[in-house]
Amino acid sequence: MRARIIILLLQAALLHFVSAETQAPFRIGALEQNRWRLDHVPHLNDTSNFIFETVNSLLQHWPNTRYRNGHTIVPGTIPVGTLLYHGRRFPDVPKYPDWTSLDPEHSYHFCGSDFPQPRNWEGQEYREAQTGAANMITGTLDSQDLLIWGDADPKRWLDEGQRISGLCKWGKEFGIDGFVRMEMDFEVMVCDFENGLKLDSADFLASWYPRWEPPISSAHRSDVIESRIHDDADPLIVRQILGAEVLRAGMWHNRYPGDIRIQLDLSRAVSFYDIDLVPSLVAHRLASQDRFEHRLINISAADLHAVNLRLRSVLAEPPAPSASGVDWKALFHVPVARYSDRLELVSHLLQSRAEEALIHVQLRVMLTPYILHSAVPDGAHDGDAWAVPIWKKCATRHSDPIRQREDSLTPSERTLLAALEGVNREICRVVVGMWALGVHAGLDPLIPGDPGADSVNLVDSWRASLQNLMSWLDWSVWIKCRPACGAEELCYLSTWPYFWSGLEEGSKPPPPDAPYLRPNRSASGSCSPTLHFLEPSSSPA
Repeated sequence: MRARIIILLLQAALLHFVSAETQAPFRIGALEQNRWRLDHVPHLNDTSNFIFETVNSLLQHWPNTRYRNGHTIVPGTIPVGTLLYHGRRFPDVPKYPDWTSLDPEHSYHFCGSDFPQPRNWEGQEYREAQTGAANMITGTLDSQDLLIWGDADPKRWLDEGQRISGLCKWGKEFGIDGFVRMEMDFEVMVCDFENGLKLDSADFLASWYPRWEPPISSAHRSDVIESRIHDDADPLIVRQILGAEVLRAGMWHNRYPGDIRIQLDLSRAVSFYDIDLVPSLVAHRLASQDRFEHRLINISAADLHAVNLRLRSVLAEPPAPSASGVDWKALFHVPVARYSDRLELVSHLLQSRAEEALIHVQLRVMLTPYILHSAVPDGAHDGDAWAVPIWKKCATRHSDPIRQREDSLTPSERTLLAALEGVNREICRVVVGMWALGVHAGLDPLIPGDPGADSVNLVDSWRASLQNLMSWLDWSVWIKCRPACGAEELCYLSTWPYFWSGLEEGSKPPPPDAPYLRPNRSASGSCSPTLHFLEPSSSPA
């Protein structure tokens, strides 16, 4: 392997040397140039940004708290040795489908006891022996309900018992053992506790008080009892402590790589953002003011049938490595790792009115691996045609090797590849365009330009281009608490079932102004002791 790497490095150096010696400007043909025009923005129907961000955010708590309405269904496995936790009031193993958690802080809320003494809770721990979800009426349950009932009826938002039974019945044909969703933390809906699970321990745990009923717990539990609080315990403080810890457990999986205890097979992912598969949702998305409003309820019967056929196709075959061998999770993370901090820095420099030359340096830094020695403005060619080869190299560097072996890709992988290409293409189009404007303005010390260009219009153009790009990408990595929270604070996006006291009233739907139901257009907030409540935002910059 070391010798092979050395050979590849030598080949790259040789090719670069020849290009530098010949000094022949590289131009793109007329037909090709129409496809590679720096002034062509993505089509309104383009969903590559949505597919990219949803796939890149799978099993990450932060972005899926921000945008809760799931649009992706992905097969996966939970490896041998993984612990699942189940809180209940009896020591016996459930004989019916039920919920488990990947972190004990989550399952602890569902423990309970019928006995006044000792005041303990029952916690069961399961170990794997073989290889999206909050109860809200705004769309978090759409994909599940469409899958099992063919309809997303808001009146059934608390039919959790029928929902888990329906999912398990649907999945039995394909050998599916359970389903993963997300609320305060990720949960696993287990269909059969005697199939693939081994009881590791059943512990009678000491309690903070005999039992705290989580809001709407009756939707999840068939063994609910009345809550009894210790006389010497302040229920509000206890709830804050336990609530903070289950939120903290979810935050352990906030960012990439997410919860790695679940291994997804992205080569069989099915996306409702795939316009070739689900064209009927395009009109609804175009009518929506915000991605927060994207839902699946307007899907046509024909498109829902097509989704079911695709799911049956990908689930019919037993789990096996993809023939392509592509690590899509790692590949999708590359653009975010390469550009998120750099684009954010350029945005900061533009807002702080830094010198144009300093901003242009940062643009050139991003493009360094793609700037060809032969790519320079030519008086014989108008506009930015000279910069198109740089754009093309930047846009295709990470996807061309996969495109060349497209025959080995599954239909799902072709959708992922198109999304990756679309996102890389737009990032590079904007950055190359901004850099080329700076070259024409004489800001690049290595390429001659016109030092007398209007710097005010240049900066305004840069600012608009970057803002449009970051809004189009809409990466949740840019949503953060500004300034950062202190050691005794948590930066938090409001989510179910917190921040609405009406949840304790049972089946009453939440009001439309509940904090976790509405997006916040701000990208920051102020920190609070113990918990910092930051509402969802759709604006990254």
